[in-house]
Amino acid sequence: MTEVRFEHSSNLPGLLADLGVSVLISTYQAGKVLVLGTWERKLSLTFHSFEQPMGLAVSPRALAVGTRRLIWLLQPTRELASRIEPAGKHDGAFLTRSAVFTGSIHVHDMDWCNGELWAVNTLFSCLCTLSNEFSFVPRWQPPFITALAAEDRCHLNGMATEGTAPRYVTALAETNEPAGWRANKAKTGCILEVPSGRVVTRGLAMPHSPRLYDGKLWVLDSGWGRLSLVDRTTGAVTPVGEVPGYTRGLSFFGPYAFVGLSRIRETNVFGGLPIAEKRDELICGVGVIDLRSGKTVATFMLRSGVEEIYDVRVVPLRCLAISGPSPDVDETPALWVVPPPSSAGQR
Repeated sequence: MTEVRFEHSSNLPGLLADLGVSVLISTYQAGKVLVLGTWERKLSLTFHSFEQPMGLAVSPRALAVGTRRLIWLLQPTRELASRIEPAGKHDGAFLTRSAVFTGSIHVHDMDWCNGELWAVNTLFSCLCTLSNEFSFVPRWQPPFITALAAEDRCHLNGMATEGTAPRYVTALAETNEPAGWRANKAKTGCILEVPSGRVVTRGLAMPHSPRLYDGKLWVLDSGWGRLSLVDRTTGAVTPVGEVPGYTRGLSFFGPYAFVGLSRIRETNVFGGLPIAEKRDELICGVGVIDLRSGKTVATFMLRSGVEEIYDVRVVPLRCLAISGPSPDVDETPALWVVPPPSSAGQR
């Protein structure tokens, strides 16, 4: 057991309550998905156990959680939310219903496109979809990748979608060699257009979490701890906000960006990054950036027990309940959903 200590800015509960949202946070290092919501304008926080959770994908029809070997699928059950104690607290719920075994593909970002789940398959340097017949179905690779191989050649990690299909991806280098992205990772990050493979911009420091929002392309220039805008025509990168953390995980709601913040490990993965010079100042949690000013206006900080965040997703529900695959570990009630009895079967 590891003690998790957290704190938050005094205005965070009120901000979430006024927006009417909950925030999902995945941390593969701690093996948890966190849910931040509000109840009576106070912060509600729950932890749910998954094996190395990474990418999260949310739609009105399903929540997907990418883990070490499985992609878990949770279904919305609004009627169940009203039965979870205390009465009236939750206005939405997701219940674990199934999982697809992909094997270890180092799944990163995921999103729903036309009802189909797309995932960044980092180990095989491709975008893929799921299948009951195969481990995964490769759908797209960067043009410089010449083979489907479990070699993490370019560390493809992030994906921006436009409702119907993936449109942009981030990679840490344009390399076709096994783990070739590690050589000069502080300067070789790039954004590629899908499906053309055109390089939109280069020179980023370990970029993550590209997103399309308000008609603009956003990205986290993680090695600098920045939220940036990218001109899709010229490739110009404009920093919008800077935060005290390795940025990874990005979601928007209204005029706000919710950005995941991580401390960095003392390993060769993060060596040489500009943000490493501020190692002692970095925090783990979520920063809320006002897009109108670029300033961080609210924070949620994990002071112990969690060092790294991967994904952040905002859900338009004030207090979301999750019933994960391990309610006994989470110390949450076991929940069931069954069809209503037919009139003929009632006794």
